[in-house]
This record gives sequence, C-alpha cells and structure tokens, in this order.
Amino acid sequence: MMAQPDKWVYRLNQDDVEELEQAAEQFMNSGKSLPECTSNHFPLPNFSRVLSKFRLQLIHGIGFGLLRGLPIKRYSEQEYVTIFYGLGCHLGSPRSQNAAGHLLGHVRNQGKNPNDPTVRIYQTNARQTFHTDSCDVVGLLCVQPAKEGGLSLLVSADTVYNHILQRRPDLVNLLLQPIATDRRGEVPEGEKPWLEIPILSYHQGQLTPFYQRQYIESAQRFADAPPLTSRHIEALDLFDELCNSPELHLTMMLEKGDMQFVYNHGMLHDRTGFIDFEEPKLKRHLARLWLSIPGDRELPVVFKTRFGSIEPGNRGGIHTPTTVPTIPWLSKMP
Repeated sequence: MMAQPDKWVYRLNQDDVEELEQAAEQFMNSGKSLPECTSNHFPLPNFSRVLSKFRLQLIHGIGFGLLRGLPIKRYSEQEYVTIFYGLGCHLGSPRSQNAAGHLLGHVRNQGKNPNDPTVRIYQTNARQTFHTDSCDVVGLLCVQPAKEGGLSLLVSADTVYNHILQRRPDLVNLLLQPIATDRRGEVPEGEKPWLEIPILSYHQGQLTPFYQRQYIESAQRFADAPPLTSRHIEALDLFDELCNSPELHLTMMLEKGDMQFVYNHGMLHDRTGFIDFEEPKLKRHLARLWLSIPGDRELPVVFKTRFGSIEPGNRGGIHTPTTVPTIPWLSKMP
C-alpha cells in the first residue's frame, strides 16, 4: 500500500484548483481575518466531497495522503496561505503549533542550534528523526523545496510495534509505560516543564504513538524527571532502528505545491537534513497546519497532559498563559 502512489496521491484537476482559488478570493474579500475562517466561510461545493473521503483515509485508512498539483508559483503569500488554511478547515480545526499561538506555521531553517533544549527541531536544517506532533493530523504545504535533502519519511506505528513484539517482546512494556518528554519551554499553566506519556498507548483496541527521541533525552535535564535506565535506552534504540529501516518506512520528496497530511495517531514522520540555496527566496519553506479532526478516535486520558482536552474535534495544540491564536506572515517575520 505505502509503495503504491496511486493509493495515497490525489492529483488536483482544473475544477479543483478553480474552486480553491474562488473560495480564497471570496474569503480575502470578506473582510474577515484568517483565524476566523471555517469550512462555511470557504465553500468548496464539489472538492469538499474529495476532502471528506481524504479525511476518512487519514483517520480510518492508511494514515496519510498527498494532494498534488496546486499551481503555487502563480500565487502571492496571502493567496497560498488562504487556500491551504481554508482547505485545512474542511478536514478539521486548526490548532496552535507553539507558545506564540501560530495557527499556521512556517517550517524553515532559522539557523538555530538543534542541540539547544529550548529549540524546536523544525527551526533548524538538521535531521528531525521520527516523531509525532501534538495534534490529530499535521499538514504541510511545500512552498519551496531545499537545494539538497529534506526528504519526508513515514512509518506505521503498528508496523514498528509488531516488529518489536517479534524481536524483543521483553521491551514492549517499557514502551507502554509513561516516560518523561521535554516541553521545550512551552509550558501550559500549572504544568511541569516536562510531561509523562507512553511512547505507545493501547486504548479501545487501538495503538497510538507519541514520540520525539530528542525531547525524551533533553527531559533528563530536569532533576525531578524520572531517569532513563539502560533498558529504556535499549528500547528506544530498537524503536529508532525499526523506524529507520528502509524496509518499513516510506520516503518521498515533496514538490512545490504538494500538500501532505499525516495522521499522528497512526504514523510517525521524519525529515532528513537539508542544504538551502543561498538566495533567501529560494530557501526551503513549508507552511504547516496542526488539525483536530471531528469524528476521530478516542484517546487515553494520559493525552490530556499534552493535548489539554481529549475531546475529538477540539483537542491538541500548544497553549501557555501567554498564547494568543494568530497567523504569522513569512513576509513580516525576521
């Protein structure tokens, strides 16, 4: 399934593109700000049916998909951001991606140190490693690919779990028990700067991953965080080894205008390191959405420590006492 693009790539046709453009133009002329946008404000009479099926593919099917063919070269930043955000509203509800409240994020190399425990890895050009995000579905719009690298990788949590069960069943329980993960300075009111949540949670017959190896390791900087044992390290190493196995993961290169969506409760995703062009306008740039999906699976109560609410359609994202929902424009960022 994962090696068959016809199962997970949907190519936009001319009618699809025209609907998206018309909806974006209508919204931009409405006088509303983008955070106010809902599917009702962004009418897609025919393409919405495609997106309804696409949403089911994400949460009940293979767990990922790619929408290809958006002619992004002919759009201004306001136009492609509005199209992407409005399309996302037909899949779910946008959630804050950081303490600043960004409902739409810009994934680019900001020259930050990936070893700094207060830095989110997406702000660098370093290899991300396989991980999940704090939302139901993450969406990426490729505005500009890198000069070299920046490949997207996906792996099924169920597949990794089954291989661990076959090879080292003695390590499985460690992955099902809570482990400390660093919040990287984005701390909700009344919470510790780290959280405890299992790498794999089994709930109502479904396995749900929550993982970022660097954040597990950097949580050890807190004296009150439960320490990692040699057995934990062994389990984490095996988990990473299997995620990185070419036989188990899918690799793809996002093209300009590609919109990739990944279901965090079934898949882990990764991005290889990359080299940018020197010209600022040609530097790698992805627009990103974190979405909460109506009709999604129930999550175990432990997810409240990260998601805040676990109510389907109204959960996930990062919220701190100073978070204010906003849409940042790349053209206005440093």
